Amino acid sequence: MTPFAARVRQMRRARGITQKEMAAALGVSPAYLSALEHGRRSPPNWAMVQKIIGYFNVIWDEADELQRLAALSHPRVVVDTAGLPEKATAIANLLARNIAQLERQDLDELEGALKAILGRKEAKAP
Repeated sequence: MTPFAARVRQMRRARGITQKEMAAALGVSPAYLSALEHGRRSPPNWAMVQKIIGYFNVIWDEADELQRLAALSHPRVVVDTAGLPEKATAIANLLARNIAQLERQDLDELEGALKAILGRKEAKAP
């Protein structure tokens, strides 16, 4: 499941809406919505994200969050390390081979470490 899918499912369930009802309102098939919620589809395009935002009648921060999550929700990620140091390729391959073995806590730690490193880089930037 992708971050976008998890949020859409959570919003739909919190409102007591079935996939069939939501799919009909959005003009998509229930199969499409199910695949989207299970992360078996690429994230929806901008127009579909806007329909979902409108369907849930959310504004401001919640709408921004859905757009941000959609951008972060490609279930099949390609990491292009061409031209980067060999360590970058080794790390990308190590993660690709082992991500399914990582538990939630492992993923949280890895995300925290990466965000900390990137935060330091941003702080140094002029």
